[in-house]
Amino acid sequence: MEAKIKNIVKKYGSDRSYLVPILQDVQKEFNYLPQEALEAVCTELGVSNSRVYEVATFYKAFSLKPRGRHHLMLCLGTACHVRGASMIDNHIQTTLGLKSGETSADMEFTFETVGCLGACALGPILVVDGEYHGHMNIAKTTKILKNLGKKVEADDEKA
Repeated sequence: MEAKIKNIVKKYGSDRSYLVPILQDVQKEFNYLPQEALEAVCTELGVSNSRVYEVATFYKAFSLKPRGRHHLMLCLGTACHVRGASMIDNHIQTTLGLKSGETSADMEFTFETVGCLGACALGPILVVDGEYHGHMNIAKTTKILKNLGKKVEADDEKA
């Protein structure tokens, strides 16, 4: 792991002002920010643990817990809520067997809900592996889950 971290930090010239992009690359490599990796970043950049953890915990995009191969993030902000986001939330939770903030045991899916994604005109919004999907409904959600390899029960398809 240390060699991978050294290469990532070296790519940015070991410049501590690039801490956020360095952490983004670390997360891309491991699909989350492992403690060992954060400690290696501290060592390579010569910054304190508290500074690295401050950045890693400030931004919602970073995760200190392992995430699934597929990351789903559903907006439950006001605009999305009034357009049915809560029904989509229930559908995803039922289909994946996950509550918001959980990762499936097989590490295939992580599901999260957020207060706002800033794309209110497209609500309800579901972000899947970084790709925004607007004007979501149950049928579109089912199709996305199927495309990600999730088997969907016949009753779920009709919802």
